[in-house]
Amino acid sequence: MSTEDAFIEREDAMAILNAEISEKESNLMMLESEAEALKLEVETGQIALTLSEEQIVDQQKIIAQSNKDLGDMRTQLRAVAVIRLSILERVKNTIEEELIKANIEGGDQVLIGENGNIILNNTLLFESNSSTIGADGKALVNELSQVFENILNDEDIRTYIDAIQIEGHTDSVNTAVYNRGLSTDRANSVVNYMFQTNTDLETKYGSYFVASGYSEYRPLVIGDDSESRAQNRRIEISIILKDSNIQDIIDTYLKSITDVD
Repeated sequence: MSTEDAFIEREDAMAILNAEISEKESNLMMLESEAEALKLEVETGQIALTLSEEQIVDQQKIIAQSNKDLGDMRTQLRAVAVIRLSILERVKNTIEEELIKANIEGGDQVLIGENGNIILNNTLLFESNSSTIGADGKALVNELSQVFENILNDEDIRTYIDAIQIEGHTDSVNTAVYNRGLSTDRANSVVNYMFQTNTDLETKYGSYFVASGYSEYRPLVIGDDSESRAQNRRIEISIILKDSNIQDIIDTYLKSITDVD
């Protein structure tokens, strides 16, 4: 082989080698590009993961605050219920003390019903078919007037009270019309005598009191025997709380949620 042929052969070999090198360089650049893309994807994922973790932490804080606010609202609503019950208990205890002090029979007939009302059995106040308060009943109603004045003098309690409702209830004997009139007259007699015996109560707090008659339509027990009828003849005292107080508590909670959002 001549020198010239050998030289051409080496150039051809070099050309093939250069082509292989170029191909490998292209493959390497492609791999580097893919590696860069993968690196960018990983970094982006890490950023997204970090953001997600931060959002989770923020959500947990919001949930924790909402739970606290809801707990606070429940506590306040329970406080309202406790205030109502404390007023009822205070009135009931004072009535029972007065019955014992005045040696009035029937102290065990003063109780707080399932509806939260104070219940006075009719025999403590009225004769049969009468709306005139008896002597023992007058002593009791006089004491009631003092109790209610003391309660309403307490501004912290008074702010929760919308009305003190005196309710008259009869048994099912006689007609509904007659019983409606009798129950209403008895409720009015209690309110009127409280104001008569304690003029300060009417002057300062007359707007809080309301009298109503329910005839036989809200019996404590179902039955037409003498014992059932005796239980159904009664005066109930209902402490009506202001809806606005409860609504204020709820509104405050809802506003706190809006502020957090």
